Amino acid sequence: MLRPVPDVLEVLAEPSRRRILDALREGELPVGTLVDRLGISQPLVSKHLRVLREARLVWARERGREWHYSLDARPLAEVYRDWLESFAPYWEESLGRLKRRVEEGDS
Repeated sequence: MLRPVPDVLEVLAEPSRRRILDALREGELPVGTLVDRLGISQPLVSKHLRVLREARLVWARERGREWHYSLDARPLAEVYRDWLESFAPYWEESLGRLKRRVEEGDS
């Protein structure tokens, strides 16, 4: 039986996972480099990478004796498109109210 894909927002709730994704925005990195940058143990980095892989936020490939990880931002784009974008009218309305208040204060 296939395991369900974890909810992206739940996965991103963990600060270390967000730090890993931030580091991978630069490009593909080996696990050892992630360990050094995050300052946490290799087993803990590997645990977070497994969760990120299950959420399809990163992919891995073996290069020699090391595993290298890359960011896959497509699930983030889906969260934006399917959920966050629905808040755009609220943000636009709020910004419009702020703009009107600022302009009224200048008169």
